[in-house]
Amino acid sequence: MAFSQDASDARMSESFAVSWDQVHEDAWHQRDVEAVMSHGCVVYVVGPLMEAAEAPAVSLTALRLVERVLEAGATAVKGESAGIAHGVNRWKQLAQEAGDAEPGAAARACRLAFAKRPLTDGDCLFSVGFHLVGLPEVFVPSSSSMDELALSAMIDSVADEMASDGVEAVVTRYGAELKAIGQYEEDNFKYNPFGSVHLVTGVY
Repeated sequence: MAFSQDASDARMSESFAVSWDQVHEDAWHQRDVEAVMSHGCVVYVVGPLMEAAEAPAVSLTALRLVERVLEAGATAVKGESAGIAHGVNRWKQLAQEAGDAEPGAAARACRLAFAKRPLTDGDCLFSVGFHLVGLPEVFVPSSSSMDELALSAMIDSVADEMASDGVEAVVTRYGAELKAIGQYEEDNFKYNPFGSVHLVTGVY
């Protein structure tokens, strides 16, 4: 596989440092940081292009693969499509939640595993990686009365509603706008072909 190597990669520590999940309070620990620093090889696995309908199933397969490589001795895992990393225990927890769940709950576990939030452009906080479960990204205006964790919870809540009720229903419910993705080129693996749902100030 391209970019894999049977030796350590000095870029990994910095790469993981900017990718650790900052939303889940127990997402990673110092031992996970140390495992990245002392890694001995790097393996990249490239997933297939996905249609919306098949994306949750493909992501579930990827999460099961993560679980198996950790059981086989891997010490750290990062999803490149969104630039998200969790510690070993959190990856295993998400895999267990997905493995024993009905499809909707499994897709939610995959979203929490492989998507990242919040990112910011100064005006909004937003997600990246929701295309991996067939959903648009969610953009929430920055707020002086809500901190980043609260706004991240809003992003997650809207994503849950899109998954259960459909994108059009959620856009109507919040008076939101569905737009094409503008941050990434179409051939970028962060690009979301399903677009982005933009909430307006005052709806949360």
